[in-house]
Amino acid sequence: FDERDPLVVLAEQLQMHLAFVTTRVHRRGEVGNAILSRWPITSLFTVDLTYTRVERRSAVAVQFASEVGPLSIVATHLSLVDRTRHRQVRSILGHPQLQGAVVLLGDMNAWRRCKASRALEKELLGEDRRWPRTFPAARPVLALDRVYARGAEIEKLEAYTTAAAKRASDHLPVTAQVRIL
Repeated sequence: FDERDPLVVLAEQLQMHLAFVTTRVHRRGEVGNAILSRWPITSLFTVDLTYTRVERRSAVAVQFASEVGPLSIVATHLSLVDRTRHRQVRSILGHPQLQGAVVLLGDMNAWRRCKASRALEKELLGEDRRWPRTFPAARPVLALDRVYARGAEIEKLEAYTTAAAKRASDHLPVTAQVRIL
């Protein structure tokens, strides 16, 4: 709170559009989900994914206009508890504002094949996919971070494994090439 928001600085330096949704406020700042985009954002909304008092969770959703219709991007960090994570996935997939192609990404905490992960993979992939290992960043062994799509196809998916990425977070970023159907 005492300094300029680092996300705003980053967005300005990269000449990108920024969408941020706060999940929790701490004495040293805010925690939440963000999306940086090269394309202008036509709408922004929050999906509240809090189902217990213990874990506050949310998702930031943005929409873009495209030549083939609306495109929605949703970034989130899902619960650690399987049952709660399944409810969160249903809330996202059934959200009425998510029209057209949808890309869902973030830390899905899918460290094993639970009901929520199976539902996402069945509804949004229709296929088994080998997920890149992203956690812990220094020596990744778990594939917690995912990219799912509805009305779009994920053509390429990999962990971004540079030295800078390993220093920046305890999770490696995932890059994806997505084709809108």
